[in-house]
Order: sequence, then C-alpha cells, then structure tokens
Amino acid sequence: MSTRFLTHFGAFTLASFAVLFGLRAGFSAAVIHPLAPYVLGVLLALTLLTYWFTARATRRSPDNFLAAYFGGVGLRLVLGIGMVLAYFYRGGINDDHGLLTFLGAFFTGYFLCAGFEIWAIFSNLRPFSAKQLPKSE
Repeated sequence: MSTRFLTHFGAFTLASFAVLFGLRAGFSAAVIHPLAPYVLGVLLALTLLTYWFTARATRRSPDNFLAAYFGGVGLRLVLGIGMVLAYFYRGGINDDHGLLTFLGAFFTGYFLCAGFEIWAIFSNLRPFSAKQLPKSE
C-alpha cells in the first residue's frame, strides 16, 4: 500500500474520531448515537479494504482499474446496507430518536469515507495527466 495514502488515511481517521468525540462530549446522545464510533470504525475499515482491493487489482493490470474501483464501491455498499439491516434486526427500528441518530451517523460516515476515497483517487491522477500526447497540427 502507498505510504502517502496511509498517511492521509491516518490523518482523516484521527480527525474524524476527534470531531465525533468532540460532538459526543458536547451534545451527548441527543445528537450522536452511542454506536456512532463503531459505525465510523467499520466504515473506515471498509474504505481501507476498498483501497487495498483496488490497488491489488490495478497492480495486476492497470486496465482493471474501473472494474476494481466499482467492485470495491459495491462491496462497501453491500456491507454498509448489511450493517444497517443488522441494526434494524436487533430492534433499532423501534427506537424513534435512536433510529434517526443512527441513520444520521451512518450516512454521514458513509459519505465522508466515499468523499475521502474519491479525493484520494483524484489526487493520484495528477501524474497520469502529465503524460499527454504530443500535439498534432
């Protein structure tokens, strides 16, 4: 794995947990669900797994990048939906306020991790854009 990605991922993880625990200390369960740190941890682990999956498939053949990326996104989506369904199955659907805070924590974490992954991919595209074809007249 790329040390640059892991450095940025570590900083993103620390910042995410710092904001989460800061909000939790300030607002308690009124805003932050008690399972929010676990949800964020699972989503961050899925982001790392998706990056590993994409990097491994791309290392074998650079032409497989899109298939590997979308396969990783699909894996994260299916496992994320499974996490929400497990919460519903365990009785979370009966808790009105807890359901909203759980879904808020899930979707916030999911889109933050997806945004980080997109940023990481776009920041790595710069070296490829330097390899431009010569201009034809």
